[in-house]
Amino acid sequence: MPASRVLDELLSRRSGPLPRVAVIGAGMSGLALARVLTGAGFGVRVLDKGRGPGGRLSTRRSADGGTFDHGAQYFTARDPLFRSLVEAWVAEGVVAEWHGRIGTLTRGVVSPAKESVRYVGVPGMNAVAKALADGLDVRTGVRVERVEREAGAWRLTSETGEDLGLADVVVAAVPAPQAVQLLAGAPVLAAQAGTVGLSPCWAVMARFEAPVAVELDGAFVEDSPLSWVARDTSKPGRAPGERWVLHGSPEYSAAHLEEAAEAMAPKLVEAFGQALGRDVRAVEAVAHRWRFAMPSPPLDATSLFDPALGLGACGDWCAGPRVEGALLSGVALARRIADR
Repeated sequence: MPASRVLDELLSRRSGPLPRVAVIGAGMSGLALARVLTGAGFGVRVLDKGRGPGGRLSTRRSADGGTFDHGAQYFTARDPLFRSLVEAWVAEGVVAEWHGRIGTLTRGVVSPAKESVRYVGVPGMNAVAKALADGLDVRTGVRVERVEREAGAWRLTSETGEDLGLADVVVAAVPAPQAVQLLAGAPVLAAQAGTVGLSPCWAVMARFEAPVAVELDGAFVEDSPLSWVARDTSKPGRAPGERWVLHGSPEYSAAHLEEAAEAMAPKLVEAFGQALGRDVRAVEAVAHRWRFAMPSPPLDATSLFDPALGLGACGDWCAGPRVEGALLSGVALARRIADR
């Protein structure tokens, strides 16, 4: 089955007048929800503050013409629905298995990690988001600031004061701390979202002149300011070169949250060298701050929804901090909206 049909045909087609749905956030969760409801006949708009869809399914271009996956690094597929979707993406060339050597790195000591089938988007992680967004009504570059009740519906307003129209159902598919404000019209839901904390993550995109001498392509790093490092160029479909993504640990990232990106890049490159047990020098190093990266812990619910008010929320902070969890949260909320 083509990937587009896996979610488009998940629910039976509805008839008659259907509620207008606005989805705030074009990450995996919001796009999955929009895909399912659009396939069932609902009118759905997706609004996102970014330059393109994807959220943490993000890819950035390097100075040498290559790319970095500086957000989500890979994903696994356990749930039957998600597995069928991933299999369809693999058949279409949107996704491929990453056969990189994965392990643990502790000050120069390498240990193999547990075997697992890992997938990545091709040619970048954002390919998955682009595939999900294809054919949907997605508007980027707009940040929704207010969701206010008006004539039995919800009026959306951007941070610049632009009127974004009315919707009967509004979904906050954004990190929990951002969802709290958007769910103000449903205080119980806002309070639930407010109980979820998300750890930050400093990510550094580092390019090296020569291959880094380590028998790993990805590693969970211990006893370090880093939590994860990956040789991005070991992933399928990437341009040649020696490009690494370095993720700061939640504790280190929180302690240095407000530092300038220009200061963080050399610090985490130095930490990479310490983890390897040797000096490394990057010819390019750019830092990006993910202020809301990992839920700790996630909410014990797959999604939030008030059917009477028509307000809801979904994301990996509901169903688990994985790409799969984000998609399943969006699908779960789509079902609840359709049942309404």
